[in-house]
Amino acid sequence: MPYTPQLTDAARSFRDRMLPTYASDLQRTDPEFVERFANFAFGDVVADVDLPDRMRFMCWLATCLGCQGVDEFRALMPAALNMGVEPEAVKEIVYQAVAYLGIGRVFPFLRVTNEILELRGIELPLEPRATTTPDEASRYEGGEAAQVACFGEQMHGYRDRGNPDYPHIAQWLVKNCFGDWYTRDGLTIAERELMTFCYLAAQGGCESQLRGHTAANVQCGNDRELLVKVVSNNVPFIGYPRSLNAMAVVDEVTGPQGDERA
Repeated sequence: MPYTPQLTDAARSFRDRMLPTYASDLQRTDPEFVERFANFAFGDVVADVDLPDRMRFMCWLATCLGCQGVDEFRALMPAALNMGVEPEAVKEIVYQAVAYLGIGRVFPFLRVTNEILELRGIELPLEPRATTTPDEASRYEGGEAAQVACFGEQMHGYRDRGNPDYPHIAQWLVKNCFGDWYTRDGLTIAERELMTFCYLAAQGGCESQLRGHTAANVQCGNDRELLVKVVSNNVPFIGYPRSLNAMAVVDEVTGPQGDERA
């Protein structure tokens, strides 16, 4: 007889809340896998990691972008919408990822996002969210303000402190990464920094940047306790090695047991 996945009450309850009518073909082809993964991700993790539903799913979407899990993003996005993540927030998570992953890795996620929103009857494009204009002065002004909010007063004049061999990179960071994306409505600065933390932790090999953005998260109010929860929350989607590397960075920047040094 076909094996029926034995889900715990906690895992079944959470899965039914996020996707009441979802039926994966994996239940037919890989029922034992479904049992073990669902019981861990939607049972153990949800029970042990106390996060609001909206934040939990925003972090999962950003993590899927970071690890290039486009199929899992496709599966999770309808659940995210059901659990309180607004269409505007999903779009902003995808848009901002371009600064950290590049359009080559983000484009498939943008296509999936549009497909799912239109299937839900949501008219595209959504309302404009930009607060800066294409004018260079506007982008620089907004970008510097966002950098200061994330990293502190020392970021004033950052665009003029780049490496003399490639000064344009510092300039682009101010007016593009921060001026074009961080200034947009739809996510708060603290939420944007948390999404960046998830992109970087999930893709791996970005520990230097993860250190800087761990400190920026603390500066924005996302303390050590929250960052530990977020890393823990994302383990099912990026695995233990990258999660433990991210935990090590959080420890390095904030100090173990909450001795915040950022």
